[in-house]
Amino acid sequence: MSSLPSRPAVAIVGATGAVGAEFLRILEERSFPMRSLKLLASARSAGRRVAFAGEAIEVEPLGSGSFDGVDLALFSAGRSVSAEFAPVAVARGATVVDNSSCFRMDPRFPLVTPEVNGDELDAIAGPTIIANPNCSTIVALVAVTPLHRAVGVDRMVVCTYQAASGAGAAAMAELEEQARDWSAGRPLATPIFGRPYLFNLFSHNSAIGPDGYNEEERKLECETRRMWRDDSVRVAATCIRVPVLRAHSEAINLTFRGSLDEEAARGLLRRAPGVRIVDDRAANRFPEPIDAAGGDDVLVGRIRADRSQDPGKGLELFVCGDQIRKGAALNAVQIAERLLPVGVGAAIGSGR
Repeated sequence: MSSLPSRPAVAIVGATGAVGAEFLRILEERSFPMRSLKLLASARSAGRRVAFAGEAIEVEPLGSGSFDGVDLALFSAGRSVSAEFAPVAVARGATVVDNSSCFRMDPRFPLVTPEVNGDELDAIAGPTIIANPNCSTIVALVAVTPLHRAVGVDRMVVCTYQAASGAGAAAMAELEEQARDWSAGRPLATPIFGRPYLFNLFSHNSAIGPDGYNEEERKLECETRRMWRDDSVRVAATCIRVPVLRAHSEAINLTFRGSLDEEAARGLLRRAPGVRIVDDRAANRFPEPIDAAGGDDVLVGRIRADRSQDPGKGLELFVCGDQIRKGAALNAVQIAERLLPVGVGAAIGSGR
């Protein structure tokens, strides 16, 4: 069953941001079938012309009438914009794929990474909101879900090393500017994070709750349970900002309910969609964010038994994934592809 026509009319909300620009690249790269494309952004960006498939498309101001005739709306403009306009888009007949945190834990709407729980899309028959998970959750679960399906994950401990891209284009620009300023001997400007980003690490810049966990860490916990449909899985996360432009890295420690040795885990990961193993012990080459940047796959390496646990009961991984692509725009486009009529969606997927 599909909820989109074979050539939907598409709108991108937040078209001038980092993820919006990536939406355009991915739609063109994957030859996503469209009847028309509308670019929407705030009033200050309206009137800009953005290149797409050899054309220059003018950005329109987002408003209540923006979704007339739209079949698919890809949102990446922040929580408040999604809260206001995603329901408007649905009411006008559009299916919304939303990158914000606004709807992720709302039981009325699916929270989907196609490699993890894409079957939830099969029941969608009409306009609705589909939530994109948090970028760090996507990167972790693309890698870990094949193992969870095989033997069950009882506990997952994740330490993330998150790129500037997760905080938006301005944060990426700040990191680049700090590198130029440092090279020139100038003081480092810190308008985004209020501290030097270059040559520094610090706790993720989301709000810290009374329990000491920040919002990013809570997202990893809650979204994992929801997507795995398992409230008993235990998740502990520590999320850190690192001076990398656009790919997140994560060190993941797993405790299994069943038994899974290292070689069996490698076999599962080798066959998993969206995963590429980078694990050359002899050359000491493993996933690095610079190699993940610009790619679609989650890189998985440092695959080894956790010797602090009983044999077959624990595994260590190190993973990297492009935050803007798989962590945001690509995941949303893959959701949209799955909503196309079977022949159309299958043809797109088979070509990538």
